[in-house]
Amino acid sequence: MNERSLRGHVAIVGIGETPYYRHGRSPDVEFKLALRAILAACHDAGIDPREVDGFSSYSNDRTDPSRLAAALGLPQLRSTLMQWGGGGGGCCAAVANGAAAIMAGLADCVVVFRALAQGRHGRFGQAGSVRGASAEMAYMAPYGVISPAQKYAMKIRRFMHEHGVRQEALRAVALASYRHAQRNPRAVMYGRPLDESTYDASRWIVEPLHLYDCCMENDGAAAVVLASAERARRLARKPVYVIGAAAGSDHRTGAQPHNAPDYASASFVNVAQQAFRMAGVAPEDVGVVQAYENFTGGVVMALAEHGFFEPAQANEFMTPDNLSAPAGRLPLNTSGGNLAECYVHGFELVLEAVRQVRGTSTCQAARSDVAMVIGGPLVTPVSNLILGSERVL
Repeated sequence: MNERSLRGHVAIVGIGETPYYRHGRSPDVEFKLALRAILAACHDAGIDPREVDGFSSYSNDRTDPSRLAAALGLPQLRSTLMQWGGGGGGCCAAVANGAAAIMAGLADCVVVFRALAQGRHGRFGQAGSVRGASAEMAYMAPYGVISPAQKYAMKIRRFMHEHGVRQEALRAVALASYRHAQRNPRAVMYGRPLDESTYDASRWIVEPLHLYDCCMENDGAAAVVLASAERARRLARKPVYVIGAAAGSDHRTGAQPHNAPDYASASFVNVAQQAFRMAGVAPEDVGVVQAYENFTGGVVMALAEHGFFEPAQANEFMTPDNLSAPAGRLPLNTSGGNLAECYVHGFELVLEAVRQVRGTSTCQAARSDVAMVIGGPLVTPVSNLILGSERVL
């Protein structure tokens, strides 16, 4: 195995989260939400919060690590990491960055977190009035393309056209997510099931995306604690090892405007191969996947680019039963995901992957020794993460 690898050197030893709220409904500010999640993760790991000496986040999280260090009473702060890029494309990279800091000796115990409270700062994905636009928006805004749904719907439609993908494949993602959420009391959509007729009758947001194809917007925070594999084995919780990770994008993915050579792509063609190579596993070894659903079409595209099926097989593979725990071919978003559990920029997906490897999910997959998280299909940069139990090392 290549020495330049995270495989098996660092483990997630604790997870924590706050309750999840509708956007703008949190009783706490982002800073307090972050602290609550971090304290919960440290408690889960069985460590004193003052043992933390590093923080890692993404998507321009507004919670300053120096303030966190002061509030937690840390003796010293050794590492502060922020993954470039907006949206959920960095949810897995933030974990990889924290693991790399531990491997490099820059920190011993890193907390990776994401916090959102939109009542104070406004809805994250909502378009607002601006006096000018730059980069890609300078080309799109004059024509009314101002929201992520509008931007990505065109790529999804192109993918569906090229490979004969039907609306039912997108619907399957939503139905599986809502099905799993009904067994997860943490989920915002717990107690609110979704069926085919309700999905089909829901309003179009922008074709081919119905209302239920689009992620929620929520307030809340989630965190994980990372430690070296050696230390992890001495702690109370079953270690969940980082065995593979990758981040980035493909050739000219960020070309403007909408001019990437591979337009109908979720940006994972190369990133997927890199993660599998580091982990030393193949798609068929993965028992369960947590995939960031900003929009369901991006999930279909990302799963195909990770090699779980060929694009032309999407209609056959993407069915609610195939995507449901415990016995589906590839259980997907087993806590409800961004569509039905919550939307904290996808970081809740990392926590659910840890639960799967631990065997403590509310929707446990039949095979869970290898769990994958896919972060931010359709954006750039994207990232992914492969977690495993000690048995796969």
